[in-house]
Amino acid sequence: MPIYDTFEAFKAAAEQQGLGEVLVREWGPNHETPEHEHPFDVQAQMVSGDFWLTLGGQTRHLRPGDTFNVPRHTRHSERYGPQGATFWAARGH
Repeated sequence: MPIYDTFEAFKAAAEQQGLGEVLVREWGPNHETPEHEHPFDVQAQMVSGDFWLTLGGQTRHLRPGDTFNVPRHTRHSERYGPQGATFWAARGH
């Protein structure tokens, strides 16, 4: 996945790929989301902060500029750093 400089560029690329919902997701300091799944695919790019994504038994530490994908119906958990985190997320069915 390419790295985008602006939310508008990220959104335009996501819409070209047929991903219908594009959001800015902001999480507070030290927030944790227990294991869960979504009924949609997610493609995302980190904008600020730190985020640890555990997916398939492996944890990735994500920082600004990093990208990640979470396929629909894939169990995963999330943990955010002391400054919280912001990422752009594109969702598709």
